[in-house]
Amino acid sequence: MKEEAELDVNEEPILNSYYQSSILSHDSLKSALANYLANRLSSASLLSNTLFDLFFGILKSNQEIMDSVKDDLKAVKERDPACISHVHCFLNFKGFLACQSHRVAHKLWLQGRQVLAVMIQNRVSEVFAVRIHPGAKIGSGILLDHVTGLVVGEIAVIGNNVSILHSVTLGGIGKASGDRHPKIGDGVLIGAGTCILRNIKVGECAKIGVGSVVIKDVPPRTTVISDFVMLLF
Repeated sequence: MKEEAELDVNEEPILNSYYQSSILSHDSLKSALANYLANRLSSASLLSNTLFDLFFGILKSNQEIMDSVKDDLKAVKERDPACISHVHCFLNFKGFLACQSHRVAHKLWLQGRQVLAVMIQNRVSEVFAVRIHPGAKIGSGILLDHVTGLVVGEIAVIGNNVSILHSVTLGGIGKASGDRHPKIGDGVLIGAGTCILRNIKVGECAKIGVGSVVIKDVPPRTTVISDFVMLLF
C-alpha cells in the first residue's frame, strides 16, 4: 500500500499531506486503519485520539481481524472494477471502512462492552449511511459495493467472500424475537435493493437479483429473481 501511495503522491503532489497522515507515516496497516477510522468517525464530543486508542487496541490484539481486513482489501480490488488500487479502497470506499468499523464493534459486543459497540454502530450509520448491528457475524473477503442504505440485523450471519450492493436489508419481520435474521452462505452475491427477511438460509454461491424480496431458504448455486423465482445455473 505504501508503494501505491507513493505513486499517487508523485502523480498528484497536492495529496502529499493527506497521504502522509493517512498511510505513509504509519508503520503498520493496523495503525493506519485505526487512525483513519478514528478521524472519520470522530466528532466534537468524541475525540479522534480516544477512538484511535480504542481501535488500535482491538486491531493490535486480534490477528484474525487483521487477516479479514487484508482479505477484504483484496476482495474489493479483485471484484470491483471501479477500484483503482488497494489504497483507493482504503481511503475512498465507505463499504470497506464500514465493514472494518463493524469488526471492531463486533469484538466489543462479544466482550460485553455493548454500550460502546452500539455507539460505534451509530457513528458508522451517521457517517457512512450503513447500519450493521454489532451483534451480526461477518466473514472475510467481503465486498460492500456502494453500500448506502445497507441494514444488517443483530442475529444475521454473513459468510466468506460475499458481495453485497446498496440498499440491501438482512432483517426480520414484525416483533419476532430470538434467531430471526438471515444466514448468508459463502460466495453469495446480493443485488441492490434486495430484502432478505426472517431466519432463512441463502446457500453458498447463490445469486440474489436486484430488488428481490426473499422469505424462503435459497438452495446453493441458484439465482433468485424478484419474488423468489429460482433459476439453476
